[in-house]
Amino acid sequence: MGNNGRRPGATGANAAHGSSYPLGATVESGGVNFCVYSQHATGMTLLLFGAPDAAQPERAIELDPTVNRTANYWHVFVPRVGPGQVYAYRAQGPYDPDEGLYFASGRVLLDPYARAICGQRRYDRDRARAGSIDDGGIDNCATALRAVVVDPHGYDWENDTPPPTPPARSVIYEMHVGAFTAHPESGVAPEKRGTYAGLIEKIPYLQELGVTAVELLPVHEYDRQDAPAGRRNYWGYSTIAFFAPHAAYSSDGSPLGPVNEFRDLVKALHKAGLEVYLDVVYNHTAEGGAEGPILSWRGLDNPAYYLLDTQRDGFADYTGCGNTVNANHPVARRMILDSLRYWVQEMHVDGFRFDLASVLSRDETGEPVPRSPILQDIDADPVLAGTRLIAEAWDAGGLYQVGSFGGRFAEWNGPYRDDVRRFVKGDQDAIEALMARIVGSADLFNERRSRPSKSINFVTCHDGFTLNDLVSYNRKHNEANGEANRDGTDDNLSWNCGEEGPSTSPAVEQLRERQLRNFLTILLLSHGTPMLLMGDEVRRTQQGNNNTYCQENELNWFDWRSIDEQQGLLRFVRRLIRLRRRLPLLQLDRFWTVTNPQRGGEISWHGRELGCPDWRPRSRCLAYSLGQPGDDEQIHVMLNASDEDQTFAIPTIAANLEWKRVLDTAAPAPGDTSELASAPTCTRRSVTVRPFSVQVLQVRNRRA
Repeated sequence: MGNNGRRPGATGANAAHGSSYPLGATVESGGVNFCVYSQHATGMTLLLFGAPDAAQPERAIELDPTVNRTANYWHVFVPRVGPGQVYAYRAQGPYDPDEGLYFASGRVLLDPYARAICGQRRYDRDRARAGSIDDGGIDNCATALRAVVVDPHGYDWENDTPPPTPPARSVIYEMHVGAFTAHPESGVAPEKRGTYAGLIEKIPYLQELGVTAVELLPVHEYDRQDAPAGRRNYWGYSTIAFFAPHAAYSSDGSPLGPVNEFRDLVKALHKAGLEVYLDVVYNHTAEGGAEGPILSWRGLDNPAYYLLDTQRDGFADYTGCGNTVNANHPVARRMILDSLRYWVQEMHVDGFRFDLASVLSRDETGEPVPRSPILQDIDADPVLAGTRLIAEAWDAGGLYQVGSFGGRFAEWNGPYRDDVRRFVKGDQDAIEALMARIVGSADLFNERRSRPSKSINFVTCHDGFTLNDLVSYNRKHNEANGEANRDGTDDNLSWNCGEEGPSTSPAVEQLRERQLRNFLTILLLSHGTPMLLMGDEVRRTQQGNNNTYCQENELNWFDWRSIDEQQGLLRFVRRLIRLRRRLPLLQLDRFWTVTNPQRGGEISWHGRELGCPDWRPRSRCLAYSLGQPGDDEQIHVMLNASDEDQTFAIPTIAANLEWKRVLDTAAPAPGDTSELASAPTCTRRSVTVRPFSVQVLQVRNRRA
């Protein structure tokens, strides 16, 4: 740590030496301490602006390396400034891409620890590009983003506490903050559409749906200009600042507005009993590859923040986005950990989903290591001890690590998505894999060391088709993205049910509605943590586009008119979530025991005949019973993915119990689901399950 004294140092009126800790801009008595890391810089200038969009700074404080530098930390204390002060840096040093150095004195740089960002109205990504700079290049000050000093302690949390939701009881709703209320029919005032404040108004919808947590697509400040010409980056996987909430999602246009409005959102969600998880992108940044802009990290100390590859334009790319964060370098590693701690301690976030998390297992040469320092730090950090950690356990460089993250990490279960899709569309050789996914994927997660809640089960997510499009399109239709339909995956495991795109055929629509309900039923009655994609409950469509990252329009927006248009499906999903939450065995956070001839277990497997699952390649039928003999909470699930009626035998139960059909995906709404007390009684020893449909029976005590 540097000297905490205030002896004169930097060139600038009344500026003082400052301290090398903490990093960022820290409000102290009488002023603000500024500190930034750079090992290779030969000079550093702090710029103070009088307004967020000011073309030039009011003050430029040149730091004296003999007194304002401690080891590799540049620092200065500036009196008589405080929260709301707009600032940025210029760094001087060598421009030598062959050595991984991109210093450009003409570039205005963001503080990597900035808590708020402003200047978006005049920002120009192109004027910050690296290009062939050899002497500082273009001065982009007038069009550069700037940081804002934030006092993290100036907010009233009103005794905010997160809801006590055990992982085994979680139902996650993956959503986009802006897209949720941007539609003109959202009922939200125009100035609040697409904002944190707008989402607050729609919290009752989430409560009624029955989910327990929202997983927000990236809300770290990101570069909306990082997209093909004429389009906007909308999903947010193009980070500019790991500590700052995205300003465009704030209805309060003041420099500090996004920070407090995001806090308002978290506080309101907690009051409603909902947890808040953030999708975080610590694997790459908006600076892209060698031709990308110099915005922050690259212009301050490129080798500390990025993996280098002298054989490939200077940057290793395991993310598909041009660069890869050097997550296990001590400086980048500390930044990631500090960012996570900040969002937990100062913003009260309850968990994180780590985008392309396998990147974090790569060392400074890009090689995967079994005990990654940053992953161990996150897992063991006491500040993060109470948070939910979820890994997307793969990257774009070939790593696929589902089931192997270990520690406290849960994982997006890609095989669950694929195996359920294969079964529901009627593929061969799907039964055995489906059985493994229904029971929490014990084959992937170490049964002795893991828990079912670590499997984040999903059929759809932001990346790919929506659920409606999964049953409406055989191929992607991404022409609107301007990349000649080359972007997005070609392997969707989808089936259009007989006609590509929107259909006026009653038969096609009826089949699609069944398939939608089939997917949802399997998802919500599987062991593990289910995750729903925003709008799947009301058939949100992206018109066959499976990569809408650059579509800031109706393709991504939640259309609130669909709540009335899809009342039947919405009612189905709400009841299905309630059924899940009422079944104790689905809340049990250990793997179920399987019934065998020597022992009664918690799950029993069947085919059309009891105790005889059909594993033949052409089989498309499966049934299972969940519960203990004599237990009033027993259910029996019958899955028919064939194109013919199938007759299933049903288990014998005690004389005081009866089977009630609580769900039938082949029945038109509202008969597709029933409350237990009013559900039809099954009086025979077998039932007929219609083609491409699921039936669920539940035991009811006759004396109840």
